[in-house]
Amino acid sequence: MSEDQELFDRSLLRRRRARFAGETAEHEFLLSHVAAEIAERIGAILRDFPLALDLGAYHGLLGRAVAALPSVGEMIYAESVPGLAARCPRPAVACDEEMLPFKEMSLSLVVSGLALHRVNDLPGALIQIRRSLRPDGLFMGAALGGRSLQELRQVLIEAEAELHGGASPRVAPFADVREYGALLQRAGFALPVTDAELLTVTYPSPRALMREIRALGGGNVMAARRKAPLPRGTLERAEEIYVARYGTADGRIAASFEIVYLMGWAPHESQQKPLAPGSAARRLADALHTTEHSAGDKASFPAAARPKSKPR
Repeated sequence: MSEDQELFDRSLLRRRRARFAGETAEHEFLLSHVAAEIAERIGAILRDFPLALDLGAYHGLLGRAVAALPSVGEMIYAESVPGLAARCPRPAVACDEEMLPFKEMSLSLVVSGLALHRVNDLPGALIQIRRSLRPDGLFMGAALGGRSLQELRQVLIEAEAELHGGASPRVAPFADVREYGALLQRAGFALPVTDAELLTVTYPSPRALMREIRALGGGNVMAARRKAPLPRGTLERAEEIYVARYGTADGRIAASFEIVYLMGWAPHESQQKPLAPGSAARRLADALHTTEHSAGDKASFPAAARPKSKPR
């Protein structure tokens, strides 16, 4: 990807994450939630994973949770910020999520928690993950989805437009669950699955929310950002709007985080294959107790199967 197509300033991202490396453990609520969910899902799979990788490891929270499973052997921690890699268990390696230094077909499991939504070439990163997996190896990750931080995005745009007559992007866009699923397919994963959950988290103030976002590497590092910092008056106005619109009864503010979970397998001949068209033993029309019509005919439905309209 050329520089003029990049969404994120990755060098700035690494510098800012390095600055907050010592605070990551103090702001690990979302990481902890994702780590528990991914570990539970992997624990339900009746398969051994002798060699695993935690990609974009932060301080190793996800990798430690997965490594504690009896089905998982050695865990490698990969983190793009050396200061964070130093806080992970060993073995740990400092590397970019978009340039993996692992041999093809060398890993049996790759996990990633809240790191891949901030790479510029996500299709390329997923392809590298798939190539690093042994046949029938598993990738399972979590990334922020499109509904994340929608409140903060709205109030920042509104405050800047109100005071300056225009707005610069301040919160990065995120893919939605369908787009993540399409990218897994594009990267060549077999049996791809994506699902999402929407979490509502409360904070003492908008400043506390923004502090946590920065500590987790989610500050404004978009390449197209306005280089001047947000003026104090604009920030204060955004906080006023946020509290008025999204304040809770106990004096806190609410923030939305959509977590998209991604799972795919490196292809292997033993995996299930979709049936060939026309190979079904029973017609769908028989199962629905209706009559089969060609595409040009007007279909008639039994009363129980008729589409129902809802009042608007």
